Amino acid sequence: MKNILITGGAGYLGSVLSELLVNEGHDVTVLDNLMYNQNSLLHLFHKKNFHFIYGDVREEKLLRSILPKFDFIIPLAAIVGAGASEKHPETTNAINYQAIALINRLREENQKIIFPTTNSGYGTKTGDVFCTEETPLEPISVYGVTKVEAERELLKSNNVITLRFATCFGFSPRMRLDLLVNNFVYKAIRDGYIVLFEKHFKRNYLHVRDAARCFEFCIENFDAMKNEPYNVGLEDANLSKEELSWKIKEILKKHGKDFHIQESEIGKDPDKRNYIVSNKKIMAKGFRCQYSLEDGIEELIKGYAMLYDRHYTNF
Repeated sequence: MKNILITGGAGYLGSVLSELLVNEGHDVTVLDNLMYNQNSLLHLFHKKNFHFIYGDVREEKLLRSILPKFDFIIPLAAIVGAGASEKHPETTNAINYQAIALINRLREENQKIIFPTTNSGYGTKTGDVFCTEETPLEPISVYGVTKVEAERELLKSNNVITLRFATCFGFSPRMRLDLLVNNFVYKAIRDGYIVLFEKHFKRNYLHVRDAARCFEFCIENFDAMKNEPYNVGLEDANLSKEELSWKIKEILKKHGKDFHIQESEIGKDPDKRNYIVSNKKIMAKGFRCQYSLEDGIEELIKGYAMLYDRHYTNF
């Protein structure tokens, strides 16, 4: 059993990760300011090994008082996504970079950090050459820049693992509809159409539960993995927006449903990433995803039967 702090643990990934680690018997404390008024952790409060602190990662006095007791620190708290970060650039820098630097400065060297960054740091490559952990980072969004800066700061230190996550999908107690797969399936079902612009832009994908499982894998294999970055995504899911749309269409047809794919030359993606990613490095360590893109689309189709509210977004 490890004593683990998760900042931002009530968020989209955090609420899934918190439950996983609590159920594995770890002593888990979540620090979160609940900026989206979420109640995503209510189902964990009956667990004796779960604890919650209402607070902000930018509060140095608070961090000084709680950090010393933890074996692992997982800093999830962030302004996530290109849209939200462009809307609040100063707050994004304060939370995504400065707060991470603060945690790194305050922790003891033997305290281990597993930090989620983003493979959007690869920016706008050709979409033809696989990005590895050695590929130069050229982020183009405020979100990407702040996450890359935080990763560089951490990798100067000891006892750190950074995880460059692909675009996540799937259900979470703190749901997000602004993530690409989640959004496209929702629009296909609720609106009956998807409008595609910049349709050839490619990216990699990852189920949110596999993202959570990856943290557990890193905890169990920390010494063999430490002080390096790792891409984490589905090796067979480097798809363009157009390819993703047709994949959704194919699966929906099996359910007797259909929707229209409308191509448009007007419109731009606020997150202009365009690349394909190799996840072979972490696979060589032994990690394997359990959930395919098809699994996630099927899950979303089922779940959207009861989800009608569009407020599940970050901006």
